[in-house]
Amino acid sequence: MKERVHSTQLKQFIGKTAVAAGWVQDIRLMGGLKFLVVKDREGFFQITLPKKAVSAEIFAVPDKLTKESVVRVEGEVKAAVQAAGGYEIIPARLEVVSLAGAPTPLDTSGKIESGLDARLDYRFLDLRNHKSIALFKLRAKMLKYVIDYFEQQGFIGINTPKLTSAGVESGAELFEVNYFGRKACLAQSPQIYKQMMVCAGFEKVYEIGAVYRAEKSQTTRHLTEFTGIDFEMGFIDSFHDPMDVIEGMFRHVIAELNKNCAKELALFNRKPVVPKKIPRLSLDEAKKLLAAQGKKIPDGEDLDPEGERLIAKIVKEKFGEEFVFLTHYPWGKRPFYHMRPVDDPKVTLSFDLVWNGIEVSTGAQREHRYEVLKAQAKEKGLDLDAMKDYANLFKYGAPPHGGAGLGLDRFVECLLELDNIREGILLPRDPIRLTP
Repeated sequence: MKERVHSTQLKQFIGKTAVAAGWVQDIRLMGGLKFLVVKDREGFFQITLPKKAVSAEIFAVPDKLTKESVVRVEGEVKAAVQAAGGYEIIPARLEVVSLAGAPTPLDTSGKIESGLDARLDYRFLDLRNHKSIALFKLRAKMLKYVIDYFEQQGFIGINTPKLTSAGVESGAELFEVNYFGRKACLAQSPQIYKQMMVCAGFEKVYEIGAVYRAEKSQTTRHLTEFTGIDFEMGFIDSFHDPMDVIEGMFRHVIAELNKNCAKELALFNRKPVVPKKIPRLSLDEAKKLLAAQGKKIPDGEDLDPEGERLIAKIVKEKFGEEFVFLTHYPWGKRPFYHMRPVDDPKVTLSFDLVWNGIEVSTGAQREHRYEVLKAQAKEKGLDLDAMKDYANLFKYGAPPHGGAGLGLDRFVECLLELDNIREGILLPRDPIRLTP
């Protein structure tokens, strides 16, 4: 049997015989001439059936076909400007591999829009179009470029447990699991393990893996399961070091996408801007800029979504950048393990990265001094020594360290300016959706 080729390879077979296959996108019956428009992963091709040039058996095939049926064809390839994809195949053999039921629950051509819930219910059909495939090609490339960047920077990739006991970020956001009669949780962060590996001597680590949050948020930006990109680095001089790393990562990934994925980005009318130098503003500085625009944020409070959108607008006008780091978040709004500056213990050496008004990453320098960490935990009403596995990290030599985390899914949403984060995930999970 001849090897199957994709639609984009048909150019190499003009005047020769080739085997191609795919899903029927359109059926045209015109008396003595019939056409099938077929799509595969890479594009379209046309099967042309002139009554005088094919057998009666083959000529009858389109009469019983339905859209989305799977067909396999073998025949001569011809260049045809008017044909879908620019090439047609005159069939010597035409096989109906799988006949699709009619009508289909969704129109995969994009001519008839469906609501997001219906699209997610029949996700396999919803994804059967070239724009969706382009999206997930982009997502896969983003992951590759993230990994490439961390490897180039000397980070070691790790894989940490997703079944854990309650960790340092325990709270209402944890999913509980019955673990052979004991209570376990789905990991909401690899935080403790990242720090553990830095203290183990790995020095610089990254992980890409599933993250779980038991948040009952039905927004366009939140999920209960998402893909996290996390890193931690030791022997840092300040919390600017992890900011430098994440800035470099965004610069690298966006530049590589523009260089290698222009065709896919064009389907979303996107050519994302590579940041030159991301501004870094303390939260107090940001609040002053917002106040000048009539938006007042109370002391000790974080920015709300409206504040994030407005500060992004101000930064773009003032600095010409779509990104901004907001730093020095209040101690009351950050976890106990974030380091505080000696001269201003009301704030932390922490940061958020905001892209076009959407928070895409959070990070900080961690407190590595055991006694200071123990006191900070106590301030938050926690007993550090009760968190034995975490406390032990700081008893036997912990270097100054820091890191950050971001969601790949939100990265995709912002990159392509999607209306809903769920569009950029194969099978999203939120408080309502647990299938398919």
